[in-house]
Amino acid sequence: MNLRRFTSALLLAILAGAVSVSTALADSPLVGKVKKIDGTEVDLADYKGKVVVIVNVASQCGATPQYAGLQKLYDTYKDQGFVVLGFPANEFGSQEPGSDAEISKFCSSKYNVTFDMFSKVKVKGDGQSPLYKTLTTQAKPNGDVKWNFEKFIIGKDGAISGRFATAVKPDDQAFVKAIEAELKK
Repeated sequence: MNLRRFTSALLLAILAGAVSVSTALADSPLVGKVKKIDGTEVDLADYKGKVVVIVNVASQCGATPQYAGLQKLYDTYKDQGFVVLGFPANEFGSQEPGSDAEISKFCSSKYNVTFDMFSKVKVKGDGQSPLYKTLTTQAKPNGDVKWNFEKFIIGKDGAISGRFATAVKPDDQAFVKAIEAELKK
């Protein structure tokens, strides 16, 4: 093969790869800006290239102690490119009635939360946040979030790699193995 043909073939391969990569990223839930619990704005694209767990949280829920397990996971894997993103939501039994300041104080004083927390969002129904609209339509299985502390795993490639119900605690072996598998990629 001559150099011109080789260069053309290589360029076509690169372009084909770029198209599929950019298409995958366009479908990623890590798109758009969200407000952190302290009021600063963050671009979700800043988390691409990391393994991300997105979880809807509530301070007055039977599952609230999962904050401790999420913090432990974060502490264990954060140096390997792992993050937890907590999104307070009040759709389930009005179990997150507080303001952002109250939620932040609760999380830091009761559970020593240091992973990223965000302003309260709607995870289902009218006014559903764009992030949760993408998560609930693209995840397998798709459909509405059923309760507080439902967890979505996003791989380094920006694609949803897992969805775990409230009953699956942060130390559940299937959940931990799914995170570890994504970190190895």
